[in-house]
Amino acid sequence: MSRTGKLVMAPAVIALLAMTTACSNMNDTQQRALSGGAIGAAGGAGIGLLTGAPVAGALIGGAAGAGIGVLTK
Repeated sequence: MSRTGKLVMAPAVIALLAMTTACSNMNDTQQRALSGGAIGAAGGAGIGLLTGAPVAGALIGGAAGAGIGVLTK
């Protein structure tokens, strides 16, 4: 990964970790959306690393994961 990619990914990872600290007062749907978004972002970033676009992969994967998390029970 290039230096620019690392500089972009570091704040995204820190923000993602900060968001997961407030899960105790969430309902089930909110928790599924958050965990789905986190898993999707991680998977998307991993796939994005292979294609050369980790940020775009993380954004797309996070959005898809959060959406699926909201829609499932």
